[in-house]
Amino acid sequence: MTRAARRSAGYAFGFLDLRAKKELRRAMLKALCIPGYQVPYASREMPIARGFGTGGLQLTLALIGPQDRLKVIDQGADESVNAVNLRQFIALTCPGVQTTTVSAEATLLQTRHRIPETPLRADQIVVLQVPYPDPLIVVEPSEQRRKTMHGEADYSRLWVKLYEDMVHFDEITISHRYPTRIAGHYVIDPSPIPRWDLPKLHQADCIYLFGAGREKKIYAVPPHTEAQPLSFDDVAFRVESFTDKISGARLACSRCGATDSFLDELIEDDGAKRHQCSDADYCVQRLDAAALNAAALDAKRMP
Repeated sequence: MTRAARRSAGYAFGFLDLRAKKELRRAMLKALCIPGYQVPYASREMPIARGFGTGGLQLTLALIGPQDRLKVIDQGADESVNAVNLRQFIALTCPGVQTTTVSAEATLLQTRHRIPETPLRADQIVVLQVPYPDPLIVVEPSEQRRKTMHGEADYSRLWVKLYEDMVHFDEITISHRYPTRIAGHYVIDPSPIPRWDLPKLHQADCIYLFGAGREKKIYAVPPHTEAQPLSFDDVAFRVESFTDKISGARLACSRCGATDSFLDELIEDDGAKRHQCSDADYCVQRLDAAALNAAALDAKRMP
């Protein structure tokens, strides 16, 4: 359907009707005022299946304006099926909105499973897609009881779950969706981001919004807010190390040589392993910077 045909068919800017956008914005404001609190909202039916980012998509469509520049990523990549389809849908229903693959250029970022490596600014908003918003669901099936536990900041059963990990494995084995306490009270599920990304939530300059369409919940981490992963006094929280098991040296990206980013392990056809930056834009920016530096050095050497 062309843009002209869509407008004649009665589609509003951003697909959602004005009433839906107002409700979503009110819910987001409440979530920002009460950091970590899960705000219920009437999740709308979207032209994608629940579980494919409907919650994050609704937040993005309620926030986006013609002046925005949008970036959509899935596990750090701009070219994945989920990221490409969501980006195309938002661009189709939001005439005039520019899209980008560069994190520093975006004013609005929608992401699944990763937070960009590039430090984010105060004028940027990050929307995370969330499958299961409540970290207590692993220890308490009743939603009513979970609400009471959140209100009383009663996370003792979650602490027991972490302690059992220590007893069985000598360390906390949670690799993603690591429970994180916000502003000293509510504990959130930070979506399936790796532990590597959790420190980015703490005292961040930007706004982090979390949308769960299937569970009909919105929560947020406002700027300059404490975000502390749950950890014991004698067992400090740690992120992934990415070190060589034999030499102990820090692994590097096979493309750009980065040693300060989250790495994906890739298996070649011959069985050999290599590592590459999960954040595709961060890798490209480093390669471009290296090429510019090489060109500048060549120019200096020329007579």
